[in-house]
Amino acid sequence: MTSCSPVSQPAAKLSDAQLRDDLAQKIMIDLRYYCEQAPEKGLCRTPMTELPDDLAGLIRDTGVGGVILFAENLTDVPQMVRLNRAMQLAASQSKSQQPLFISLDQEGGRVARVPRHLGTAFAGNMAIGATYQKHGLEYAKATGTVLGKELKSLGFNVNHAPTVDVNVNPDNPVINVRSFGEDASLVAKLGIAQMQAMQEQGVIGTLKHFPGHGDTAVDSHTGLPLVEHDRATIDKVDLLPFRRAIEQGLVETIMTAHIQYPALDDSKLVSKTGELILRPATLSRAILTDLLRGELGFKGLIVTDAMDMAGISHFFEPTQAVIETFKAGTDMVLMPVRLHSKEELKQLPELIEALMAAIKSGELSAEEVHASAERIRASKARYVKLDQASEADAIAKAEAVVGADEHKALEQALSDDALTLIRGTQDSVVNKIQSLHLVMPDRSKCLAMQQALRRNLPSLSSSCASLQGFDAELNQSQMADADLLLIASITPAQSAVERGGMEDMSLVKADALDHQAQQALIPALIKQAKSQNKAVAFVSLRTPYETARLAKDADLVLATYAYNSYVIPGTEAEPQIYGPAFETLARFLSGKITATGHLPVSVKQD
Repeated sequence: MTSCSPVSQPAAKLSDAQLRDDLAQKIMIDLRYYCEQAPEKGLCRTPMTELPDDLAGLIRDTGVGGVILFAENLTDVPQMVRLNRAMQLAASQSKSQQPLFISLDQEGGRVARVPRHLGTAFAGNMAIGATYQKHGLEYAKATGTVLGKELKSLGFNVNHAPTVDVNVNPDNPVINVRSFGEDASLVAKLGIAQMQAMQEQGVIGTLKHFPGHGDTAVDSHTGLPLVEHDRATIDKVDLLPFRRAIEQGLVETIMTAHIQYPALDDSKLVSKTGELILRPATLSRAILTDLLRGELGFKGLIVTDAMDMAGISHFFEPTQAVIETFKAGTDMVLMPVRLHSKEELKQLPELIEALMAAIKSGELSAEEVHASAERIRASKARYVKLDQASEADAIAKAEAVVGADEHKALEQALSDDALTLIRGTQDSVVNKIQSLHLVMPDRSKCLAMQQALRRNLPSLSSSCASLQGFDAELNQSQMADADLLLIASITPAQSAVERGGMEDMSLVKADALDHQAQQALIPALIKQAKSQNKAVAFVSLRTPYETARLAKDADLVLATYAYNSYVIPGTEAEPQIYGPAFETLARFLSGKITATGHLPVSVKQD
């Protein structure tokens, strides 16, 4: 199959001013960092938490369509409200006076940008999938409602969530627990329910990553994944959640994947090095226009995944990539150029002029650009209602909503109800342990688990060893005094999507090396404990596939699907660390709850 992009002459009816405004509306910029002066060495790493005049001027002068914010931009509720209002004020002063899409990735679980001690992050999609057998759509709807309420109160109007990738690859490094599970029909039901609930609160949801990122062993942040499914499998698995949502008329926005799908488009594109490569979905008209718009009938907005990800930036220059994705049928391009210093700000108007030149030459269709911008404006008219309240009233409202007691209670309830017993029985530990030795991935998780145990089992004595900086001799002496060894693991290692962007990849690689060493220790520690007649519990704190490999000899095997925690505000001097998953585990060990979750993915058992 090949794909050809139409070449057309510019529409005579559309003025240059109109087309520049149209092009600007189609761009969503990243304002994660900003430095007045570019650093002499390396990249700017100063978080943008207040809108500088230079960036306000850029928004005003270009009439750019949207912004994406990251964790670094978000510090407290008043600051978030002020920053988002300042950006909307700048947009209102542009010639078009179009409001901004202000977006972020607040999926829950692995990917949450609002500080966890403030907002409600939840345990994530696979945890919701684990509750479906007993609770149906309850948690999908409830989490979507809370996410929508909290984000709306802060001034956000687009959430790049939910992920509806069907995780059929146990080795998937970037999706895994971000997916509701491996059953495409279940993923569709839960994703649609969460998205609809979010949109009912006035925040646009984004189904991602089209046409599906669930069967990849490569992270598109670091490379260009290839999915070799045949068309029948693509229809049955990858496309099914998107198709069902579109058929129900509920989808406002779909995000593309930087992934090659030769069964959908086997045409090739010349890269910046002169190499011919298979066209990734983000740059494919066959996939975005012929399939998504034509065959599936999608009439909403198509937004790219971040264009600085290696799946695109390694192969294409920024302007070439934007032209190609617009030719493919994308409505909005996410993070096309870096704007992290005053010197870099010129890249945005230069990009718009380059796109104008592509229209003049006929490489881009003026009619398609204008129709796309009109879709964006129509979506804004439906969803972007600017808050007319005073700043003080807006802050007060947000502070009452964000992290409300009932939201945090729901967060804990989801964690409790998702807990899954893979092997063993609760009776084997409850009321039978006097002392417990923990082996946790790092020191903060030791603290979170021990503090949860003190709340729920105050008479239990516990010790804890961290897999980071592991001391074998100390661990042996601590384990000798314990009735039960509880060992916890996180697989896979942290990826760029959790950090928030491509500029953190050196840190991710360092963590991955630590992670490999930690994983090698776990089976040996379990065998050592069993040789000393100790009971052993193994807890998968992220993707449960690892249990088949690491926990063969454990007596009790549990899955929580999440491990996130935060320092309770006001306890920084003597940190009190709270994590819903650790509270859940302590409640289980105390007999206060049972494990009622069911695995939403297949895990091999001996």
